[in-house]
Amino acid sequence: MKLRDYFIRPKVNDGAFAVWSRNFLYFKKTWLVSLFWIVLEPVIYLGAIGFGLGAFVSNMGGLSYIEFFFPALLCSTAMMVSFFEGTYGNYTKLTHQKTYATIMLTRVGPEEIVAGELLWAASKGFFGVIGVTTVALFFGLIDSYRILLALPVLFLLCSLFSCIAMIFTSFARNYDSFIYSTSGLIVPMSLLSGTYFPLEQLPSGLRYVAYLFPLTHGVSAVRGILHQGPPLMIVIHVVIMLIATWIFMNIAFFRIHKKLLK
Repeated sequence: MKLRDYFIRPKVNDGAFAVWSRNFLYFKKTWLVSLFWIVLEPVIYLGAIGFGLGAFVSNMGGLSYIEFFFPALLCSTAMMVSFFEGTYGNYTKLTHQKTYATIMLTRVGPEEIVAGELLWAASKGFFGVIGVTTVALFFGLIDSYRILLALPVLFLLCSLFSCIAMIFTSFARNYDSFIYSTSGLIVPMSLLSGTYFPLEQLPSGLRYVAYLFPLTHGVSAVRGILHQGPPLMIVIHVVIMLIATWIFMNIAFFRIHKKLLK
């Protein structure tokens, strides 16, 4: 197999959008319940950690604790929703429902299926971000146009984790397989990526590990945008996320393409 065969170009065309539309039509039937549960957990964290615990923390690098925590909450929501949709949701369609096998009986090919599913998982994560942002408006946490600049970065983060999720889906043998990725990757990232405290508080060795986490760069970029961080550092974090998304997207395409054509 040649090197170029490992890099299957995504087909973002009518077929991919048809796959996305199928998922969206299903989501529309239960959107109120789905969005409620997607947003409920972050809002609980916002109240318990942001306002509750935050009342005992007076200063976080010149910010109040809730100002420090809120950008990380948006990023965590993007990660969690996209990842769980891209794992449990896609695994169900790949194995138990045989949805992908049925779609392939039409003119829609494997590349279009993967492109549509990656786009959908990212979109659902972004719906969660929009939901949390809307709730935050009522708490007075958003009083700047900068949130509009942060939203594209948050969608990029959703796309990145949808690709990572699809890779884990391609290796999964059953639903229990996702316990390893959740406990071994997602939970540590949610704790050690500068979400609840600055990275400078970590031991030096663990700090370097934290910079390997995609969520770290998402949190740093969004926090920098919302609170006027150094523009150069924001650009560096976004570029790292773009490169990581491209790499993981190609791996996801290769793995699922291979699995669908067995």
